[in-house]
Amino acid sequence: MTRPTPRLLRRCAALVCLLVAGTVTTGCGSDDTSTADSRLSVVASTNVWGDIVRTIAGSDATVTSLISNPAQDPHSFEASSKTLLSISKADVVVENGGGYDDFMGRMLKTGQSGATVLDAVDISGKTAAQGAELNEHVWYDLHTVAKVTDAITAALSEKRPADAADFRARADRFKDKLAGMQQQEASLKQRLAGTPIAITEPVPLYMTTACGLRNATPAAFSEAVEEGDDMSPRVLNDTLALYSDKSVKALFYNEQTSGAVTEKVEAAAKANGIPVIPVTETLPADTTYLTWMQANLTHLKAALTTG
Repeated sequence: MTRPTPRLLRRCAALVCLLVAGTVTTGCGSDDTSTADSRLSVVASTNVWGDIVRTIAGSDATVTSLISNPAQDPHSFEASSKTLLSISKADVVVENGGGYDDFMGRMLKTGQSGATVLDAVDISGKTAAQGAELNEHVWYDLHTVAKVTDAITAALSEKRPADAADFRARADRFKDKLAGMQQQEASLKQRLAGTPIAITEPVPLYMTTACGLRNATPAAFSEAVEEGDDMSPRVLNDTLALYSDKSVKALFYNEQTSGAVTEKVEAAAKANGIPVIPVTETLPADTTYLTWMQANLTHLKAALTTG
């Protein structure tokens, strides 16, 4: 699948915002406040953050996740007047940041939202190394998720002080389970430190790094795949050699952005008996953040350990 470049996505998002601004103003003016929901309204850019908000808020909030189709490339999402209307009415907005969902900033400005806005990348405190790009897929970093959980809890509690104790209790239970998975990562790191692996995109790298795995993929390959750019034959051949030479022990494959090049890499891995571990950028159907991350860890362990 050929995916639009981030620059094109930003232009499209800006155009959509300009086109739908008038529509949202009209929609807001016609809303019947007599039937308004008394619960808090939260909008999350993806269902990853949306599920975490829902876990903390319980029945005290309605949560709208804008990017939620597990069969769709998240980068192909197109904002609409409905998106803008949801954001304009939100009490709290959770965006990923880091360039992943740039349309959110434009929507917030166009919709004149008065919501409390939480940016997961900003909360994480992560910055790009000199000469490198930031890996914005911070939901694969369990430490960051714990920090964002605290920020969500604080934002909800500020909006609804009477329910603050319930929010904190749910958040604490959630963070306890995160801590359990962090212990699993630490245990795997003791066993797997330095193990070379390959990726199609940097989506799972926070988790693989926490488990001690070393990414051996040529940077030019994963960058080209992520940006939807062409790559040189040499870069592709160097990447395919990882599998024919059996230089890596597993391939982490982003199922949501497959294309001719990544399918060739997947086939090379399978042909050489190298495990392929599927990963996604949004929640699979009928799952939660916690069960999703646990499944990723389980697959990783099964592929790279013998017991």
